[in-house]
Amino acid sequence: MKRKMVAVLLCGLMIGTGVTAGGQQWTVSAEAANAKTADADEDTDAEEEDDDEDTDGASEQDAKEKSDKDGQTPPELPNGETPSQNGQGGPNGQGGPNGAQDGQTPPELPSGEAPSQNGSNGQGGPSGAQDGQTPPELPSGEAPSQNGSNGQSGAQGGPGSTQDGQSNAQGGPNGQNAQDGQTPPELPSGEAPSQNGSNGQDSQNNTQGGPNGQGGEMGQGGPNGQGGEMGQGGPNGQGGPMGQGGPGSGSGEVSNGTAATTITEDTEESDQAYTSEGDSENALRVTDGASATLDGASVTKQSGDTDDADADFYGTNAGVLAEDGSTLNLTGATIETGVSHGNGVFAYGEGTTVNIADSEITTTGNTSGGIMTTGGATLNASDLTVETSGNSSAAIRSDRGGGTVTVDEGTYTTNGYNSPAVYSTADITVSDATLTANNSEGIVIEGKNSVTLNNTDVSGNMSDTEGSSSSINVHNVFIYQSMSGDADEGTATFTMNGGSLTTKNGDTFYVTNTDAVVSLTGVTLTTEDDEANLITVSGNDASHGWGQAGSNGGSLTMTTEDQELSGDIVVDSISELNLTLGSGTTLTGTVNITENAEGGSTDTDHAVITVEEGAVWTLTGDCTVTSVVNNGTINYNGYTITLADGTVLGDL
Repeated sequence: MKRKMVAVLLCGLMIGTGVTAGGQQWTVSAEAANAKTADADEDTDAEEEDDDEDTDGASEQDAKEKSDKDGQTPPELPNGETPSQNGQGGPNGQGGPNGAQDGQTPPELPSGEAPSQNGSNGQGGPSGAQDGQTPPELPSGEAPSQNGSNGQSGAQGGPGSTQDGQSNAQGGPNGQNAQDGQTPPELPSGEAPSQNGSNGQDSQNNTQGGPNGQGGEMGQGGPNGQGGEMGQGGPNGQGGPMGQGGPGSGSGEVSNGTAATTITEDTEESDQAYTSEGDSENALRVTDGASATLDGASVTKQSGDTDDADADFYGTNAGVLAEDGSTLNLTGATIETGVSHGNGVFAYGEGTTVNIADSEITTTGNTSGGIMTTGGATLNASDLTVETSGNSSAAIRSDRGGGTVTVDEGTYTTNGYNSPAVYSTADITVSDATLTANNSEGIVIEGKNSVTLNNTDVSGNMSDTEGSSSSINVHNVFIYQSMSGDADEGTATFTMNGGSLTTKNGDTFYVTNTDAVVSLTGVTLTTEDDEANLITVSGNDASHGWGQAGSNGGSLTMTTEDQELSGDIVVDSISELNLTLGSGTTLTGTVNITENAEGGSTDTDHAVITVEEGAVWTLTGDCTVTSVVNNGTINYNGYTITLADGTVLGDL
């Protein structure tokens, strides 16, 4: 009881003052002490793609996700008291490892200092270490487990390397931590572990944060149950923005292992061999702003894996890595990798440029793209032969921070699941090339990024069952926002001039949880799936963290010129389509507004169709749209178009 009274007095003294505790400066206002999170409605999970590619786009998207159901009372403590859960606990006095059990008094630190907090902004580096810094070691010499940045759970705090859009290790709705919304493994008692769930439950050891989010009496996770100075673990106790474990994943520090050969000075070499067998090791690295010109290089990495969650952000374990403002010119190279995260050629960081021509790249491990760009780097490829066989291994791949990728000629083939020919969190232009995804969608664009294809042939064959988002939609061109933090939110752009787009399975275009602009001019479109749609614009069930179910629709503006379109177009009641059939375009099919599967609805114009002069729309069934502007020709064929105001158009 005395200890409780002391805690109350201390908390009272802290209001409106700056206090140093555990090596951190805290400023607590009366408003902050009484504040309640206003963002309690944000809720979601997504990843390759990246993920999105563990996306499929979710391809590159997936993995960690609760025990106590949202809003329910957790099990009582032995003393009969039930801990409230307005915030997460954490190590050293917080409701996680090395702290008190729920509702109990934590052990005092030897120095008498206040227990360490979860880090600034609710970010829980281990034992209250500042974000990205190494925490003080425990007496055993081991750093305590972490709540992760931004209220994330797990050592990296939040989605593990969200591979190209996939919801890899995202927290799921309400910060849950099962894979893609699935139930986590049961504990011996039969109860699933609590995972960064609603109301700030702790993600570790099935413990909640104690009264008012404290890790037990006198062991708060931060002022008012927050995870640190003025920082909750996420709205409504969630594990980060939108219910995820935090934006994307990663430690926030650039760490990319070592290299068997490192070039740090301007260099010209011919016919050299570079080999790596070590873990988290590149065969060849160019760094420190060096300029290297290599002709006929042979690069081999067939052993040495990595468990670095940031490997696909910074190039850990890649065959070749250029970074730190360096320039690498490769001609006539042969590059082979057979390890996880064994991306063939990796360009990282602003100011870094890779130029590669007349070369062959082969990768067989999972999450091992052919050419990869992140952090704002530039990569130019000419006449390459690239083949990947692992899952989540796009031939032309990008991840967090994106960059600029220009590809001319060559063949780019993927054989694994969740491995599109192109996965874009960057600005990517491909001309006069052949792109083939044998077990995945052909193209994925995540967030505010772009893909432009000129006279390029694309073929996609996404699996009905093996794609990480197959249960949501099967498709060939996938445009979405994973909410993982790997891509800025905004309008995605897909432009295709000439060439061909072949869809062997699923819808040709699928847009969800983002705005998109698509332009098609003279593209040969072919589908081998008679039951699929030409275009689907809709929400999703949020099982991968792609927005909140019932309000995560897509918005697509599509324009065409000299384009033949065939198939049905579906737009749900929380999405928008503005389709302009330009001169020389023919559409044979239907356009219909359908109910959102999660029951959501908006008052927007869901389907606006414009038929310009020289364009023809031939109906194959009845249609429901918001409005039609017809300056061309509509062949009703005995069918009707019903407008939002009740007007019925047709051969009446």
